[in-house]
Amino acid sequence: MSRRVSATKYLASLQRFDDYLASDAPLSAPAEKIFQGAIADSLTHVGQLAMLRRLAGARITGENYARAEIVAGRIGPDQTAPRREF
Repeated sequence: MSRRVSATKYLASLQRFDDYLASDAPLSAPAEKIFQGAIADSLTHVGQLAMLRRLAGARITGENYARAEIVAGRIGPDQTAPRREF
């Protein structure tokens, strides 16, 4: 699978998840459990992948997400440019 196809599938999945969270549909577990479990685990793996890329010489530029412009529902490559790197 090409990187473009993989990214497109990932972003489509993320959009469906975001749409579900924004809907009135009930969650299958308390929000705390979902975010402290599956979502926190996913973020841990993203960090591990970033570390492995750095070790392989393919650095990923870090960004300060506390200062990033985060907009609910904006999923995909059309994001605001980074404001401040680490």
